[in-house]
Amino acid sequence: MESSSTGTGGARRQATRQKLYEAAVTLIAEKGFSATTVEEIAERAGVAKGTVYYNFASKNDLFEELLRHGVGLLTASLRTAAEETEARGGSRVEALDAMIRAGLVFIDRYPAFTQLYVAELWRTNRTWQSTLMVVRREAVAVVETVLREGVERGELSTEIDVPLTAAAMVGMVLVAALDWQSFQSERSLDDVHSALSLLLRGRVSGNR
Repeated sequence: MESSSTGTGGARRQATRQKLYEAAVTLIAEKGFSATTVEEIAERAGVAKGTVYYNFASKNDLFEELLRHGVGLLTASLRTAAEETEARGGSRVEALDAMIRAGLVFIDRYPAFTQLYVAELWRTNRTWQSTLMVVRREAVAVVETVLREGVERGELSTEIDVPLTAAAMVGMVLVAALDWQSFQSERSLDDVHSALSLLLRGRVSGNR
């Protein structure tokens, strides 16, 4: 899961964190959080155990930062899709469609992280629950902004419940993508995007 940093020291530390994120997300997806040890994360990342504690105070801290990092990347990809659509003069509905595709691309690239994220959303006994709610809110807020702009421009109905619709859209992409990867892997990303695009444009009933 890539990120950027400036300076040699910062870049080196970010590269190390990158290895730890990748190792942690893979192991936790395979074994679960409780069964995964710091030693295993270090071994999978190819670093010493002390390196984990140099970068993170604990396994919990590592996982909390992993969630923050991953959802931050998803949020950035959604925002970029909306901004690029705006820059080329596209409508807000087209921006929402581009965001759906961006979400699918992200999930296709980081399936293990997405599985963890969705699973953790429904847990209530984790120390990072409040952090997870904050980063989830940031991702949904990007969609809310585009929906509100669509209503203001007359592209979308004034009757829509913006917060609930935004949450539903994000949830739709997450669940549909995981179902695609688990049970319909023979389908292409373009195929899945086309199906969700029909939902966005209200054409499931057959009306055009």
